This record gives sequence, structure tokens and C-alpha cells, in this order.
Amino acid sequence: MYKALAHPENNGYVRPYTLQERLAHVKEAQRTLGSGFTWICDAIDNPIKHAMGNSPNSEFVIDGEGRVVRKRSWSDVDALRADLEELVGPVENPTDPADVQLATQPPPKVAARGVVKRIELPSNLRALVVEPKIEPGGQPFYAKLRAEADPELLSTGKGQLYIRFMMDPLYHVHWNNLVEPIRVQFVQAASGEKPLVDSRVKPGEWTGPEVKEPADIDPREFLAMVDMGESREPLKLVVKYFACNDKEGWCRPVTQVYTVRLEGDRDGGRRTGRGRGGRRPGAGGRGDLAGRPGFGGRPDFGRRPDFGRRPGFGA
Repeated sequence: MYKALAHPENNGYVRPYTLQERLAHVKEAQRTLGSGFTWICDAIDNPIKHAMGNSPNSEFVIDGEGRVVRKRSWSDVDALRADLEELVGPVENPTDPADVQLATQPPPKVAARGVVKRIELPSNLRALVVEPKIEPGGQPFYAKLRAEADPELLSTGKGQLYIRFMMDPLYHVHWNNLVEPIRVQFVQAASGEKPLVDSRVKPGEWTGPEVKEPADIDPREFLAMVDMGESREPLKLVVKYFACNDKEGWCRPVTQVYTVRLEGDRDGGRRTGRGRGGRRPGAGGRGDLAGRPGFGGRPDFGRRPDFGRRPGFGA
């Protein structure tokens, strides 16, 4: 079952915005894992994930009548083997994981990586609901936004906001550092033809770093302070950048718009590290999330009271 990414940024992959992009992720999984079985893909609004408890690594055994006969919030190989022996019967020569000889492949490298210094982040950041404005027939979101908030921002409306843009490896694109860098502007939702900078966010405008390498695929990221005051309106963000695909021989200016809601995103996953591949050696894995009692099994996971769920906020 292919669901929402549990750990966005691992191996450079980022959350898809459309069903077509998620299906492209499935093809990438087939390519990188060398799998020959048929994948089941959750819809882009994640109904199967929600129905099955929101765990990133849940395990279900479904019989021929469509009934769930075994379920776990976290996969357990030994328990699953025992279940199958009970339900179906033992096998003479069970397959060992080592027998599969799985040789994973990384995404294609299109430009330099590790040339832009990553920023230090506060702890306990939580992914926010991000809504890209997808225009019919518009350009793909080559660079994708992830927004996170600290506990103070979610609970009081005043705190730190983390903004990160990552190039989506599905499109084999990179930043063009020979032109002006990425520009981000928070604008007032209804500001007419000439957008006004949103005074609730500081800095309300941000320009990315100048990089010596002519091209790279490192994230562009920054921290901002937000003070919502009495406002109930979500944040609106406009980003401008250049995306290049060397294989196809093009560079394009891109302007795209997002709405950021101060609501915790139960489908946003969790970053596991800040290494070059987005993951520290030894980070992640089962202990990263499953060690929290009931993770993925709590009916209200992702629905803790926060700023976005107080009456009148984030509507």
C-alpha cells in the first residue's frame, strides 16, 4: 500500500500535490525497489490511511471476503508469520528477507547537493496544512513547500514558522544559480492588483542565498516570526524561482501561490534528520515513531487542540 510519505525529505523525495504525482511515486518505488507485485495506491486525500489509523507502517491481513482478520499499528514480521501459519498454514521453506537480495536505487542526481548550509531549527516543530493553488494547465510545482510551526505558534498564534522549498526529484529539475535566487513573499489575502506584504509575518519577504555552484538541488529554507494578533485569516505565500531541466534543455521562471493554515497536518509526516539525504545515519526507523505509545493507533492522532482548531481560527 503506497500512502502519504512518513518521512518527507528522505532520499530527497517530497510530498506529492496531485494524484498523478503520487502515482509517479509508485513508479519510482517500483524502480528503486525492483518490485514485481501490484501496488495499491491511496487517493491524494488519504482516505485509506485515515481509515486504518494513520500509522506510517501499519499491518493488516484481509481475507478473501474482505474482512480484516489481523491488524497492527506497527508491522511485526514474526507476528505476521505466525498469523499466516494459523490462517493459511505453514510453508516448508519460508523466505528470509536476505533471500530477496533487495538492491535499492537512489533518485537520479541532476545537480550538486550539500553546497548550501542548512539552518538550525527549534525542536518540536509540527507540519502545517499547506494548500498549493493549482492552476488548470499550469506548470507543475517543481519546488514544493513544507511549512512547520513551533508549539507556541500553534497554541497562541505567536511563534516561529519554518519554511522550506525542495526540488521535486520526479521532475529532474534543479535551481538555476546564475540568475536571481528564489523569492518568497507573504501577502495579504485581499490586497488588490499590487499585493501588500503581510505584517503578521517577519520577515514578510525573503530572498534565497546566492550560491557559487551554477546549479544545485539543496533546500531553500528560513525561519520567520508570526504574530496573528486577532486575525483569523490563513497565511498566503507567493514564491518566484527558476527551475531547470538539463536533460530536456530548458530553464523556466515560475511563480506559484500557497495558502498556509495554522493547523497541524496529520498527513504531513515527520522529518527524521538533516543529513544530505535528509536523514542522519541511524535516524528514523521503527524507534523514531513507533516508540511513542499508541502512535498511529490513537483515534484522535493529529487532532490535538491547537491554534488552528480554536473556534474561529484556521477556518
